[in-house]
Formats: sequence, structure tokens, C-alpha cells
Amino acid sequence: MSADPLGIGLIGCGKISETYVETLAGSDEVRILRCADLDAERARVVAHAAGATPSTTGEVLADDRVRLVLNLTPPAEHADVALAALAAGKHVYGEKPLAASREEARRVLDEAAGRGLTVGCAPDTFLGPSWQRARELIDSGAVGAPVAARGTMLGPGPESWHPDPAFFYRPGGGPLLDMGPYYLTVLVTLLGPVARVSAGARRTFDIRRVTGGPRLGDLLPVEVPTHVAAVLEHEPGAITTLVTSFDCWDVVHSVELWGTEGTLGLPDPNGYAGVVRRRGRELNGKGEATGVEREPYRRGLGVVETARAIRHGETPRASGALAFHVLDVLLSILEAAEAGTVVDVASRCERPAPLVAPAAVA
Repeated sequence: MSADPLGIGLIGCGKISETYVETLAGSDEVRILRCADLDAERARVVAHAAGATPSTTGEVLADDRVRLVLNLTPPAEHADVALAALAAGKHVYGEKPLAASREEARRVLDEAAGRGLTVGCAPDTFLGPSWQRARELIDSGAVGAPVAARGTMLGPGPESWHPDPAFFYRPGGGPLLDMGPYYLTVLVTLLGPVARVSAGARRTFDIRRVTGGPRLGDLLPVEVPTHVAAVLEHEPGAITTLVTSFDCWDVVHSVELWGTEGTLGLPDPNGYAGVVRRRGRELNGKGEATGVEREPYRRGLGVVETARAIRHGETPRASGALAFHVLDVLLSILEAAEAGTVVDVASRCERPAPLVAPAAVA
């Protein structure tokens, strides 16, 4: 452990917290000090795993040793928890999406700016070695000028495996807002911000039945679209097609990118590693594989990178501005689908600077 690791207070001890705890335990730059949840027993279990103190949210916010609040609450609570943390003088790193609405997300960013505090936000998978390799290939001109891309996230929904899947079908959930941030974040970091969108969407089932886990047999009212198809026009000129669905029995999680001089086959954006396959004019139709095929799942890499940015007075790569633009685009997609029209995206963001080497956790 370094002499002065950044103190973290974790709020929200659901399933994803287990992976964050495991990842952050491998870093000497941060230390989880307190863990809080509405369910005191869950807070106790996660705190024990983290070597931290089980706490209430109030105790997390009152602890002067906690400099960064790790906000892992459900999407509808993201903004309220972030605002409370900022009011207490804490930096914030949250799970995606940044908030459930543009208005809430803007309040979070404005509050942070007014207090001189940092907001970071998942997803951080674009920091992984394979995505940084893809960025290197694009920036070096290895595929020429980007022309188009395709992001596909198809699956049958989380009710067969998640211990408490109801929130996936409430506002702030659905395949677009739940999984779309992974795809859109990597596409924005590779191709630049999105200027306009068009889309179609449907809610295939009004009720979903839980088929596994502790809530087996529960009926879940569906309040959000569960199949969304969109066309995105990136400001630099590339056009992306993005499909996210909880209504398909086939499972497809991948990205492809086409340029004037070559193509890239890219892995699941929900992970940090995977094979990057390139075909180019100079390869005479043959392909070459690069990237890292296997790597431990490292959810929380962005927390470590944000801690480094805070320490050096810099903006983290997994920034609030990037997360706001991603949220803005996703909500614009839903609005375009509902209105049956093209929607201009008001926000913009800078592409995060590439990493010389992916930030190490251990």
C-alpha cells in the first residue's frame, strides 16, 4: 500500500460491487474505507470482503478520510447520491448511466464544477488493452478514414441470471441504457462525438418472468423499450448502426469498424480485452489478429485512473463530460424512436487521450 492511497466510500453493495472490490483490492493507489447499502447485511458482507467498515450513507459522507464516493446504486438513484456526495465535498465515480435524465446529469456536473470536484463515470472498458490497440490502429491510419461502424448487443435479457432484475425494465434501464453505454462509449472514443440520430424501438413483452435466481417466478412489468435499433452520425463523418435487445435468443456482443483502407473486428465492449482482427488493402484480403485475447475482468480500472487524475489535478479519461454525451445520445435515440424523426444531439465531448499503456491496477 502506498503512503497515501485515496480513501473511497462505496455506496450501493449490489452484485457489481463484488467485482469493484476485487479489482480495487489490487491497487495501492486507492483504499475502500466504508461500504453502505440500504440493506445493512449486504453492506456488512461487502465491507468484510473489502476490509472496510460497514456504514450508513451518512457515515460515508461524514468521514473526512473518504475523498471519493464510488456510487454503485441503481440508475434512478445515481444523481441523488452523486449530489449528496458532492455537497459533502467528495469527488464522485459512478456506475453508468451518469443519471436517469439530462437535467439530473447536468446538475451533477454543474455542482462538481462549482465546487472544484471531479466526476468520473463508467463504463471504463475503453481503457483496456484491446480497445487502446484499436484506437492506435485508427489514429495511425491503419484502416484509413473511418467510414462506418456497427455495434450489436443481442440477448434474451437478464432475468435468467441476475439476482434482482426488476430495475432492468424500469426507466433508466432497458438494453439501450443498460448495455448501450458500453458500445456507445467505445464508439465515441474511437470515432468522435455523435451529432444526430434516428431510431426505431419496441417493447415486445409487457411482462417478463424471472427464470432463475432468488426471485424465480416473479413477474416484472416492462416500462421501457426492449429492442432498439439506431443510426448514429458521428461529427467527424462516420456512420454507426447500433442495435441493443433483450428480445433475442441468439447472443451477439461485438463491434465492427470499416475504413477506406481496412476493417476492424472488435470484441465485446463489456470487457477490457479480446481479439482485434484487421483486414487491410495491403494484406490482400487476409486478416491479422492483435490485442489481448484473455485478461482478468477488471471492472473499476476507471476508478484507479480517476484517482490518479484527482491526485494530479487532471481530468479523468472516463470523465463526466464523456458520460454526459453518451447519456445525451442514448436519450436522443429513444426520443427519435418515439417521434419517428431525426434528432440533433446538443452535447459534444472530446475524445479521451489514448493511454501510452493501459493503466495498471496491480
